[in-house]
Amino acid sequence: MIDPDSIQHINLKVFVENPEAFVLADAVAVFHRWIRDSVCPEMLIDVADYAHVAAGPGLLLIGHEANYSFDNRENRLGLLYNRKAALDGDFRSRLEQAHRAARAACDRLESELGPVRFDRNTLEVFVNDRLLAPNTEETWDALRPGLEEYFSGSSIRRTGEPRDLFRVSVKKP
Repeated sequence: MIDPDSIQHINLKVFVENPEAFVLADAVAVFHRWIRDSVCPEMLIDVADYAHVAAGPGLLLIGHEANYSFDNRENRLGLLYNRKAALDGDFRSRLEQAHRAARAACDRLESELGPVRFDRNTLEVFVNDRLLAPNTEETWDALRPGLEEYFSGSSIRRTGEPRDLFRVSVKKP
């Protein structure tokens, strides 16, 4: 049986509304500035550019506790917050933390990159732990109540294949 409160490593992706309106390479200098100025609560370490990989990880801001990236998996560009370090609290507080961090990064990127805009009504939530939270009905049954409570009024559905990370799509009305 899966205990939602044992879930760590929550990832949250907010999709870019207008990927054609900006150049991903412009975000390299922004991410370097975030490291230099310590703009995020996490310790940020380095920037890795994978933009040359089709439908891949894009541009990655590597941190000790979490990574931020312009992720282009499945050719759907978005800001991905990837929590790596464990947090105190329960499932809801960890979900709130990931959502808050992703929203704050989107706000900063919109102000610093000009034309980029994020669709805060279309999200994906992942659990980056296949052993603890495989992409199965059992995991969905365990996490669904907490996801529905947190994203109240949103359409939430489990996506992906069983071999993928546990992932849900969230669409706010």
